[in-house]
Amino acid sequence: MSTHVVPKKIYFAIFGILMILTYVTVRAAFQDLGPWNVIVALAIAVTKATLVVLYFMHVRYSDRLTWVVVITGFFWLVILLGLTMSDYLSRAWLHV
Repeated sequence: MSTHVVPKKIYFAIFGILMILTYVTVRAAFQDLGPWNVIVALAIAVTKATLVVLYFMHVRYSDRLTWVVVITGFFWLVILLGLTMSDYLSRAWLHV
């Protein structure tokens, strides 16, 4: 277990960045970016989730075992999304 103490200044800075990214998300939702809408929204969401995991869940200052668990969970998510998308994309063949 890590005993690293994070200054409040870091928490407030991360909170400010998260609020700015939330504002950017709302602004992007009202813009017609064509096929880039989903890509922009997911990029902002992944950035916000990464900041939350690293700082508010204290993963940045944790030991290697915590990093292994987080990275393993991320790869499991990628596998599940990949399998779901392969099923979803192959369903168009049934309506030929």
